[in-house]
Amino acid sequence: MGIKRSGTARMRNGVSALWSHAYALLALCSLFWAGNSIVGRAARDLVPPAALAFWRWTIALALLLPLAWPHLKRDKEVLRAHWPMVLLLGLLGIGSFNLLLYTGLQTTTALNSMLIQAAQPALILIVGALVMRDRTSVRQIAGVAVSLAGVLVIIGRGDPAALVALRWNEGDAIIGVAVLLWALYSVLLRLRPTVHPLSLLGASIFVGVLLIAPVYIAELLGGRRIVASPESALAIAYVSVFPSFLAYLFFNRGVELIGSAATGQFLNVMPLMGAGLAMLFLGEALHLFHVAGLVLIVAGIWVAGMAAGAQASAAST
Repeated sequence: MGIKRSGTARMRNGVSALWSHAYALLALCSLFWAGNSIVGRAARDLVPPAALAFWRWTIALALLLPLAWPHLKRDKEVLRAHWPMVLLLGLLGIGSFNLLLYTGLQTTTALNSMLIQAAQPALILIVGALVMRDRTSVRQIAGVAVSLAGVLVIIGRGDPAALVALRWNEGDAIIGVAVLLWALYSVLLRLRPTVHPLSLLGASIFVGVLLIAPVYIAELLGGRRIVASPESALAIAYVSVFPSFLAYLFFNRGVELIGSAATGQFLNVMPLMGAGLAMLFLGEALHLFHVAGLVLIVAGIWVAGMAAGAQASAAST
């Protein structure tokens, strides 16, 4: 019995330590989201975009509710008082972004999707300056530029001509809009009501599902159905658990710990995570450009993170 209690205590301590470590949470978040784009593209002929978004968040909500329900009951008055912000966060971060991402992946590649999403840190800085009147330092801008260079090195496989040769289409434009909405969501998270993270996530998912539902109904009426197969079930299961419940919780916590700019900057590791998944599942080899890209991404995150930390310290003095 004592051994069992000791093991439980160690597990709780480990979870508590992870919950307070922003960059560990964001690393997992980036890994899960990199897999989301790969799965969304791979399953495009098996699971239509609205169906994937709807079942992703419906299942995620069912998984979340047993954990979130006590907090939702306690926080219901606060959530009700701040319903416009809860509604906006759910529409932006859950409903619109995911519908647009999966729709874009119907006609563009996961590679193009990752390249477009690499603009998120820069857009978060810009939206933060416009909406919240954030003061953006030269060092933060430099950090974004350095990390973006690393992203481009990885996506272009060390060959600038490969980037020039990429062909852009309507799917790219759709994902571009999705990324812009995500940047706005990231910045507005600072205005979230002061409630438990599980309460906020549960309320946001509920709003997102309400937005996605009529689009899914229209998709069904248009004759698009999920192809019944183990691959379809696995795709829905993955996106329901990892890039949904876990990743959004980790991302929201990251914003709480280090702010939206530094959190958004860390998303530049997503293409690197995508390359790692490709090596693991597709047998692709590790090349020098992967290493070079990793060095640039980490350097950019460090530069921007140090700048954000310096600004926070200055603001508190």
